Amino acid sequence: MKKSKLVLGVVAGALLLAGCGRLSSSTSTGTTNKSSSSGYRTTGQTSDSEYQGVIKDGKYLTSKARGVGISQNSDNLLNLKSFEAGLTQLSKNQFSPDDYVFQEGQLLSSNTVENWLDRKSKNNQDGLNPEDNGQKDPNKRNPIYVQQIEEQDYMKEKNGNLSLAGITIGIGMNAKDYYQKEDYGATFTTDIPKDKMIAEGKTAAAKVLQRLRNTEGVSADTPILIGMFEQAPKDSLVGGSFYSYTLVKNGNVISKWNDVNIKSYVFPVTSTSSVPNDNDETSFESFKKQVQGFFPNLAGVTAQGQYKDKSLQGLHVNITTQFYSETEITSFTQYVAQAAKTYLPNGIPIDITVKGSDGSVQSFLARTAKDSNYYTHVFSSY
Repeated sequence: MKKSKLVLGVVAGALLLAGCGRLSSSTSTGTTNKSSSSGYRTTGQTSDSEYQGVIKDGKYLTSKARGVGISQNSDNLLNLKSFEAGLTQLSKNQFSPDDYVFQEGQLLSSNTVENWLDRKSKNNQDGLNPEDNGQKDPNKRNPIYVQQIEEQDYMKEKNGNLSLAGITIGIGMNAKDYYQKEDYGATFTTDIPKDKMIAEGKTAAAKVLQRLRNTEGVSADTPILIGMFEQAPKDSLVGGSFYSYTLVKNGNVISKWNDVNIKSYVFPVTSTSSVPNDNDETSFESFKKQVQGFFPNLAGVTAQGQYKDKSLQGLHVNITTQFYSETEITSFTQYVAQAAKTYLPNGIPIDITVKGSDGSVQSFLARTAKDSNYYTHVFSSY
């Protein structure tokens, strides 16, 4: 039995669709009219920095293999979110939203990706992970190196039709491989050295590139961007991060890898963690102190920040409350908007999610990098 499964496919697809823009029939929002024979339309744009998505026959064109991954290593759902968001961000640097339309991966089927992620065997010569050598010792067994693969297609419009103009492939690599010596038994861990992870990733990327070039619909000069992602451990409070990428404009040879200095950190810092910039830590602590001081019925205030080198690129804040009254939630949301404007860093996108102790979302706040004020929404109980 294959050890792969679909992880949060529907949820992740909905999140990415929301990022592509809301459905519109007006050409002024970026929607392009298609010929009746093609059956394609686009979603339109709510922001110049986001892609338009593809609609076919009146429905959003979903990925054929979204969320396929090795089941035992998929417990940290933050990895999936960081993987997809980071992959789209890498793509924007090569395939600008001004010139390209985003399409969910249509070249690789779920069966294909499952076979690639499985171990190589007599029955599966396409496996990117090594054969099972029968060993159970963490330091003697062959671990699972390649954890997940994601495809994104980038299209260009001409004469009312869309054609493939670029491909992005994300390859998620394990720094820790979790396994069981027997079914339903205890979980053990094989630690994978960084240099070994990188080497195995390069080997896998070369094979994926060659296979893509042989896929119907992909020409010899279709630009292919490959991003390499390091999975965070199961117990990590942040998702993993991309560590390198390559752009192959033609052919099937990778000549150069580029480092990606982007990494996620958790706030507040602890004795075993830190962030690249102390000023960001001070800002968050001031915000947290103000919020908790004004509303004592809070279970926690945490955040995940993404850094490029030592510069904070964005912040996702999570607040858990013990509120039950809608008036309390409304007042709290209003106060949080003011405190965030005063204490959190300027010039970066920030979103704040307020949840109840049962996990339900009570309110949401957000602002773009250019804005100073926060958009807020309180979710009614009726």
